[in-house]
Amino acid sequence: MPYRRLPNTDSARLRAMQKALQKSEGVPPFKLPYSVSTYQELKNFFPEFRQAVTFQKEAIDRQTTKGKQHQESLKKTRLYISHFIQVLNFAIIRGEMKPETRSLFGLDEEESKLPQLNTEKDIVEWGEKIIAGEQKRLASGQAPITNPTIARVKVHYEDFIRINQGQKLLQESNTKTTMKMSQLREKADDLITKLWNEVEASFSELPAEEKREMAETYGLVYVFRKNEKLLFTNLKLNLA
Repeated sequence: MPYRRLPNTDSARLRAMQKALQKSEGVPPFKLPYSVSTYQELKNFFPEFRQAVTFQKEAIDRQTTKGKQHQESLKKTRLYISHFIQVLNFAIIRGEMKPETRSLFGLDEEESKLPQLNTEKDIVEWGEKIIAGEQKRLASGQAPITNPTIARVKVHYEDFIRINQGQKLLQESNTKTTMKMSQLREKADDLITKLWNEVEASFSELPAEEKREMAETYGLVYVFRKNEKLLFTNLKLNLA
């Protein structure tokens, strides 16, 4: 016997509900093969679920687009911070600045190795440190570090901070959307199960094949197992 397969994707859930509603158009609710209460619940819930699915898709698209911008900004800011520190170290190696200058930037005076710049937290921390450190140098009357200047580093750093904050807000929003969709999917599955049970019960006195055919017009989906499909096909050919 073929088995009934409930939808397991949002698109399939929408199709199942929409097909039942379309089949029910123009039919008095009390003449439908499912209860009036189920009809009202389906009619009210379908638009809500459809809107939620659309909203989640848009949210995922936004996160994908913003995610690319975030990664590009992170990469660019890391590059500028790294280059600024390298230029500082080169100046110290050439004797143009004293090793103690590194302490203004939160760096070890005797260490020319670049700090870790792997994470968002690293970028935020070291961007803030080198901007503050260069401002202290300039305030004391020293010549600015160039190529890149701190002004250029600051432009990229502040742009990254803005994008990073936006990304976190977007992630929080998407987490809430995901939780809501999980609840709505559970409700959709319960509603579709109830709908399909009532439809099958309404056609229960019909022969098996006719029952399935009638139920399918209301969105039910039946799947033959591999061996059953072959037997069913051969049977239909023999009867033809």
